[in-house]
Amino acid sequence: MLKLSHKNLDVWKFSLELVDKIYSLTKNFPKEELFGLTNQLRRASVSITSNLSEGLSRTSSLEKCRFLEIARSSLVEIDTQLVISVRLRYCSEKELEEIEPLLNSIFAMITSLIKKIKNKT
Repeated sequence: MLKLSHKNLDVWKFSLELVDKIYSLTKNFPKEELFGLTNQLRRASVSITSNLSEGLSRTSSLEKCRFLEIARSSLVEIDTQLVISVRLRYCSEKELEEIEPLLNSIFAMITSLIKKIKNKT
């Protein structure tokens, strides 16, 4: 594995934790959702980590921000999909209690990174 600096960032570590939690949560979703909501949630969680990694490896500030904004958008997508999951009774509000603070933290950290990068230009 590559020893890259983004792996030391809390936001990257937290995004990996989110992947674990999303995969764990969606294990209990109905089998008919495997190619629907389950797949969407899992792909969006992996997208956050992937876009953080790719964006932070870029040299251009504009490209860095673009990938970080994509990561943040995937986080917002997850938030909406979790609301839908509760409404469809695939999971409960109680099950999301561990995930919600993580979503808020990751969102704030990505937003902070974007602002920091934009202020350098």
